[in-house]
Formats: sequence, C-alpha cells, structure tokens
Amino acid sequence: MTEDRLPLAELLAKSGDGDFLRTIAESVLQIIMEADVEGLVGAGRHERSGERTTWRNGYRDRSLDTRLGTLNLKIPKLRTGAYFPGFLEPRKTVEKALVAVIQEAWIAGVSTRRVDDLVQAMGMTGISKSSVSKLCKDIDERVHAFLKRPLAGDWPYLWLDATYLKVRQ
Repeated sequence: MTEDRLPLAELLAKSGDGDFLRTIAESVLQIIMEADVEGLVGAGRHERSGERTTWRNGYRDRSLDTRLGTLNLKIPKLRTGAYFPGFLEPRKTVEKALVAVIQEAWIAGVSTRRVDDLVQAMGMTGISKSSVSKLCKDIDERVHAFLKRPLAGDWPYLWLDATYLKVRQ
C-alpha cells in the first residue's frame, strides 16, 4: 500500500530551497498515480491478493511543464491493459495558458525562434519550431473554415470613395 502521509522532512532534505515546491508537486502527483494504479490492479505494490486483475510492469518517464518548472513523473505501466493518469493529457502540453501565449505570439507575427525564447523566459525548458507549428495548426484550421464558409443570402454593402486633400490657407 502507498503511504498516507507525505514525508516532508525527507523532501526538504533531498531538495534545495528553490526546488522544494517542485519536488513536493512531483511527490504528490506520484502518490496520486500510485493510489490510482493500486485500485486498478486490485493490490498494492509487492502485495499478493486474490482480487488482483493485472500486474505492474515498470514505469515510463513523462515530463510535465507547470508554473513550478518541469516535473519529471514516472507513470506506472501494466502488463495487461493501460493506465494513463486523468490529470495529464496524452501527447499535449498541459498548461493551457502556455498554449494560449504561443498562439497569441504566432498571431502577432512572432517568429518560432522568438517563441522559443519567450517560453524559456516563462521558466520552461523551451519548445521546438515544429511544436509551435503543431500548436498553431488549430488556428490555421479555424481561419480556413472561416474563409471557405458558404455565403448564402443577401449581403448589403456600402461603397464609399473619397479624396482627402490637406491644403494650407
């Protein structure tokens, strides 16, 4: 079974001053995943049980970008079936604010290299040019859908033509 309490003294001893919150966040998320997998498997780690449905099969590493920095998580693997935590989105950046900033920068005409500098200034590890393009693909699809929409019905318009001359008196 997983521990019910988080050993804060151990975490404080392991980490430096700046990494303390990030280490706590990693540990809390790891404990949540372990408890979730225990319920899915039907038995705790290294525990024998008659109601076990499957077995654990190691871990896979996954990094999670947050405001605290990049969290390095170990997602438990199962022999049969699959487990993916609900708080992570598969193959997507979790921070919606980061995605919104990247898309706004792209709309404003900021180059992909400058977007990488912007992401690093926000405290993340950086982002590749291809990742920026993939994130902004959604915007392209919406713009193309807007441009290709059918125009049915009457669309009244007003055409104005004027000449403005600035003269001195």
